[in-house]
Amino acid sequence: MKALAKQLIALSTLSLAAGAALAAGTPPAAAQPSGSYVTTQQGVQLYYKDWGPRNGQPVVFSHGWPLNSDSWEAQMLFLADQGYRVIAHDRRGHGRSSQPWEGNDMDHYADDLAAVINAVDLKGKKAVLVGFSTGGGEVARYIGRHGTGKVAKAVLVSAVPPLMLKTAANPGGLPIEVFDGIRAAQTANRAQLYKDIPTGPFYGFNRPGAKVSQGLIDNWWLQGMQGGHKNTYDSIKAFSETDFTADLKKFDVPTLVIHGDDDQIVPIDASGRASAKLVKNAQLIVYPGAPHGLTDTHKDRVNQDLLNFIRN
Repeated sequence: MKALAKQLIALSTLSLAAGAALAAGTPPAAAQPSGSYVTTQQGVQLYYKDWGPRNGQPVVFSHGWPLNSDSWEAQMLFLADQGYRVIAHDRRGHGRSSQPWEGNDMDHYADDLAAVINAVDLKGKKAVLVGFSTGGGEVARYIGRHGTGKVAKAVLVSAVPPLMLKTAANPGGLPIEVFDGIRAAQTANRAQLYKDIPTGPFYGFNRPGAKVSQGLIDNWWLQGMQGGHKNTYDSIKAFSETDFTADLKKFDVPTLVIHGDDDQIVPIDASGRASAKLVKNAQLIVYPGAPHGLTDTHKDRVNQDLLNFIRN
């Protein structure tokens, strides 16, 4: 009780000091963000984290829809502890980044990733790019548009390339009605949709015998709701209808593809397996029974596979 009383007194003292400063016309210093920001040429502010030793091999992460860089924390903490420099940004319209009305497409996502890579000092080292789900498309389009001059290796995890949408040339894809349904559900009740996805197919919690984690569900919902309504709505088209085939054919660095064979969000045959065939000499690791969100449900294995690939 005495400790609590001291904390309350301290908070009261801070409040009084702030009030006095405002009365005197000198507002207290604003709180600084825990991370950093990059401002693009279009004026879009991109929040990013930069953890680990600055002289370590850089590993740059791109997150999935509608999440943000927090979704990579298990991998970032693990690799930073192994001596790597880990960098992850919130995509435009997601998390703590700006919410521009326009430019919510893969070309802009890739150029934003380039802006982050160019803004941080990589100390002359090439980066390992790691993309999950929509972030895998972002990595692919980055290489397609900007090449691999600053890239040492690439990793696609539960990633959307080469193309999610079913077309005449891509009969194994998902019909447009699936994505129209997601858009309709987002418009009707975004908060409920962002509960339903992690509660069900994202982590495989809808499978018999699944061990459900309410914490993962709540964290997914929280990250999703931080994003802009318009931005995350537009991003559904970006991740589902963008064809990355030509981008994948431009990969000329060692590439690892990780995918669960029970992925209900991005089915493996039309994505992970297809991408591994398009990228020259790509290594494919299939996780039996793993869901889409395997960076959490199988994080220890993902961490070790990433470490082995980066080291070798």
